[in-house]
Amino acid sequence: MAYPDGLLGSDEYVVVHKHPHWKMLILPVLVLFVVVGGGFYLAALAASTSWQLPLWIGLGVIGAVLIAWWTLAPLVRWRTTHFVVTTHRLMVREGVFTRTGIDIPMSRINSVRFRHGLLDRILGCGTLVVESASDEPLEFDDIPQVERVHTLLYREVNDDPRDDWDYRAREDG
Repeated sequence: MAYPDGLLGSDEYVVVHKHPHWKMLILPVLVLFVVVGGGFYLAALAASTSWQLPLWIGLGVIGAVLIAWWTLAPLVRWRTTHFVVTTHRLMVREGVFTRTGIDIPMSRINSVRFRHGLLDRILGCGTLVVESASDEPLEFDDIPQVERVHTLLYREVNDDPRDDWDYRAREDG
């Protein structure tokens, strides 16, 4: 089931649906490993003290807060961020408790470009830059397969139904 089926028009369908690239999760996973490893190390040190139970409880609470703040929150943020290209518009939805979104009709998009450095090229992601009727171009970072998304979005922007074979067949027949 493609996101966001409930928001699509009757003749609209999803062309591309992406979450940000997984590279956004590298730092949160590293934090998880450091907090868990450091917590076990400190718990082992606390085992030889007479205050071991209160220290273990304190380490557990601090570790849980750090993991929730630096690992779980970015994971949920990543999972609830959607970059969607449909046949009629470009949609971006972000957020968990406070949702934000932007819709750009295909007819308002003037140009589409992308950029990615060496690391982004190795990982297969990049930044998509969309110029529309607004003053400033919109930049969407960490788009997976940015070149493919760029090409598909460009095709949708420049798609003329009169160029479609089915349309010509209907007109001729």
